[in-house]
Parts: sequence; structure tokens; C-alpha cells
Amino acid sequence: MAIPVVNLADFLSGDPQLKQAFVNHLGKAYEDVGFVAVKNHGIPDELIADLYKYVQQFFALPRDVKEKFEIPDLAGQRGYTSFGKEHAKGSEAPDLKEFFQFGQTVEDNDPIKSEYPDNVQVNDVPSFNTTFTKAYRAFEKSGRALLQAIALYLGLDEHYFDEHIHNGNSILRAIHYPPISQEPKSAIRAEQHEDINLITLLVGASADGLQILTKQNEWVPVTSLPEQIVVNVGDMLQRLTNNKLKSTTHRVVNPPREMWGTSRYSIPFFLHPKGEMSLACLQSCIDASHPKAYPDATAGEYLDERLREIGLKK
Repeated sequence: MAIPVVNLADFLSGDPQLKQAFVNHLGKAYEDVGFVAVKNHGIPDELIADLYKYVQQFFALPRDVKEKFEIPDLAGQRGYTSFGKEHAKGSEAPDLKEFFQFGQTVEDNDPIKSEYPDNVQVNDVPSFNTTFTKAYRAFEKSGRALLQAIALYLGLDEHYFDEHIHNGNSILRAIHYPPISQEPKSAIRAEQHEDINLITLLVGASADGLQILTKQNEWVPVTSLPEQIVVNVGDMLQRLTNNKLKSTTHRVVNPPREMWGTSRYSIPFFLHPKGEMSLACLQSCIDASHPKAYPDATAGEYLDERLREIGLKK
């Protein structure tokens, strides 16, 4: 399935007609599909290449070295999480993956710094930490522009989300799905799920496997071109918009048997607001045909609930 493609350069062009067309196209795609491919997204190709290079070097480290970066008290929110620890909400079978998470670095004396654990520094792979920091900032910048377009589509002020995502609780996650060495209990590298956050920006993936569930209840593979990133709506945005924008169920399936000996790498950026942001359904998204579907909650409360559901927090 070729998901809708949008050109972020149109939104940033300064041309009011191009900008409005982008807003309309993006909003309609998020109502209908929940996923788009974004070209001219502003994340440099060489940065993406470096990110994948260092991620592959990290996951190639011996297991006992990687486990030095696994800190149980952090509930997987920083550093390394070893194979088989996380499962999808409602699933008992663990996903066939290991991952590394890198979070916000507060640089402006914002008191929210005290709420975030420090990032786990990986000195075994030169340039790992600096590359993750650069990539995190690039994803934040692209994500902010996309949320500005979403705000306009919803009839909000263009900068509605800006203050909520400045020093927000976003996560850059590097995932490794190792080669499959024996008949797996599940045919799924990552069981069907929806993302927790506002939007997810996914840059490249080293192998196919991502599928989304259509409104017709059919699983279809998602394809995008190398110069595009895939951006989908998360549950927080679905909740805020009272289901107007769609958080689409997706999964990562195992490759054909002849490809079992290969790894898959994937690097999503989960764009989260600060924990204090209210996710109460927007009044403009509530009417007689669409009664309020969710109780009020903050982003922090909702995140906490979901981390428990997927087994990262006890």
C-alpha cells in the first residue's frame, strides 16, 4: 500500500496556498489512514546514515557489554532493553526485539529537567552519543512543523502544540530485530499495537515488514521511498481529537523463511509532550454524532498507564 505522500517543503514555503493545501492533505490522510510519507522532511541523509551505522555497531556488541546499559529502574525509558522484555498491549507473547532509548536533553534551565533521567552514555561506539543528540533535535524540528499543520487542520492556533512539546518527553528508539534462528512461537517481530504518543516519525527501516490494519480490516504492507519518512498518529493525538485523527493499528511481521538469517533495524522517534499537557478531548471535536469518548487525563498519567500495560513498568 502506497500511503499518502506529503511535501513538508510546501508547508514551510511561505506560500499561503501551498501551505493550506499541505494542511488539508495531511489532515485528510490522518482522518482516513493515520499514516503518511513525508518528503523534504529536513532530516539530513548523512545524519540518518550515521545513525543507522552506529546503531548497528551498538547491537553487534557482545551481550554482556550491552547489558551494562540496561538499568532496571528506568523502565526501559533510557538505555538498553534486552530481547523479549516488551510485549504489545493485550498480548502475552514478547516481541522479538531488543532496543535502545534516548530521551530529552534539557539545555535551558527548564525545571522539567528534574523529571527526566539522564541519557545512558555509550562510549563503546565512538560518536554514538553525539549522533543521537543531533538526530533527536532534527526529529523534534520536523515533528514540530507537522504538529503546527495538524493544529491548523483542527482549527487551533498554529503554535498550539509548541509549548507542550518544548522539552517534551519524546523518545528516540533504535530497534534491532535479530535473525530468527528457530521456529518462532509467534509469526510477529512486533505484535499489533498503536503508538502511545502524539505522532511517530520513522526514518528508514533496513528491511520490509511494517504492516497497517485498514478500515476494511485487512493487513497491508507499508512502503515508502528512501528519501521519505513515515509519520503516523499516536493514541495521545487520537484521544485529544476524540477519534477524529486515527491512531492506526500496525505490526512488524517476520520475513519469508529464506530471510530468517537477516536482522531488521528500525529507528522511530516517538514525539511526546510534557507530562502536564491535558489530553482532554477538544471541544471542537465533540458533537452529537461524536460524543466524548475518553475521560480527561494528562499525557503523563496516560503514558504511565500504557507503560504498565506493555510490561515496561511494574
